[in-house]
Amino acid sequence: MADRVTVIGWDGSPLTAAARSALGAATLVAGAPHHLALPEVPPAAERVRLGSVSLAARRIAGHRGTAVVLADGDPGFFGVVRTLRAPEFGLEVEVVPAVPAVAAAFARAGMPWDDAQVVVAHRRTLRRAVNVCRAHTKVAVLTSPGAGPAELGLLMEGVHRTFVVCEELGTAREQVSVLTSDKAADHTWRDPNVVIVIGGPTGPVVSGESGWIAGRDPGSGPRGWALPAETYGGGLGEGEAELLRAAQLARLGPRVGDLVWDIGCGSGAFATEAARAGAAVIAVDRDLDACARTDGSARRHGVQLQIVHGTAPHVLENMPEPDVVRVGGGGAAVVSAVADRRPQRIVTHAGTRDAAELVGRDLSEHGYRVECSLVQSVELDTRAWTERERSVAFLLTGEIVRRASPR
Repeated sequence: MADRVTVIGWDGSPLTAAARSALGAATLVAGAPHHLALPEVPPAAERVRLGSVSLAARRIAGHRGTAVVLADGDPGFFGVVRTLRAPEFGLEVEVVPAVPAVAAAFARAGMPWDDAQVVVAHRRTLRRAVNVCRAHTKVAVLTSPGAGPAELGLLMEGVHRTFVVCEELGTAREQVSVLTSDKAADHTWRDPNVVIVIGGPTGPVVSGESGWIAGRDPGSGPRGWALPAETYGGGLGEGEAELLRAAQLARLGPRVGDLVWDIGCGSGAFATEAARAGAAVIAVDRDLDACARTDGSARRHGVQLQIVHGTAPHVLENMPEPDVVRVGGGGAAVVSAVADRRPQRIVTHAGTRDAAELVGRDLSEHGYRVECSLVQSVELDTRAWTERERSVAFLLTGEIVRRASPR
């Protein structure tokens, strides 16, 4: 068992006295090649190239002596400290921090970052990182090989953003480039890099006032869900009634990192509220007026939507893969086309039992577990306690059935 493990953050600046002291006493040093080449690394120390942090941690746990792990930026911020402190390794960890790469990137850009979302893009999380960039006006992406600026730009096709790409921060080869997202794939980028993604239809909010919570303020906008029709300019369609919309949102549960399709978006009420939950949303409608109303709803509520004018199911063919989908119009043919794309959940409604049975049967044949409820709402005039408006619909939810992995 290692006597002590010191994790040293490195941001390109000269090492502190505490870091030099820890390195001088080290009998094992783990880090990337550029860390192991530092002159402060003792010549006699065992050197471990840091690829898999878990493998390095096992090797450190079996080492008799004093170990040092070098990492870029602040190792406690999406860094190696979490893995090293895992109970299975039993390591006592001390940390000498440095300036986080995200903080350095925003400093180079001359921008505040307390209102930014911060995500990590690996091959397995790249799609979700892109969805956060679609949904928010200021995002910092900690990239990795195979999930860098070029890949971000390619997956954001149809969404205009500005990229600030910060390569090899803190080194002599540091470079900061500003370009539009559609140009990112035209370049070869050096690792490590951080990408600041900014902009959107409404642009980032610029204010002289400081916030009270990091990232997006969850309290912004009106309180509550399934907001009344007048919030969206009135004239909501049949499938946009407040209680039906509330049930649809509850069934789908849109969240940060998701991509939501809203097909037949109408006034944009559902799309806007899904975006308020932090999800990325693509709103689709064949009616240009509906697209315009949806754009107006999004702007009023300060959320980011991608609006696609076209007729489903054909317009869906080139859209990126969704996590959850609301089908507000198009019937069984559109639901069937959506099910072919295998989102986790699909929600739709029908006006008759026969139509509901047709949709439910098709979802079942696609491997979805189907739930159906008859949702009835009656709006009352509380001055006379008389009925003002009645709405009845069959609410259908399909949740994909995951087969158990063979043992």
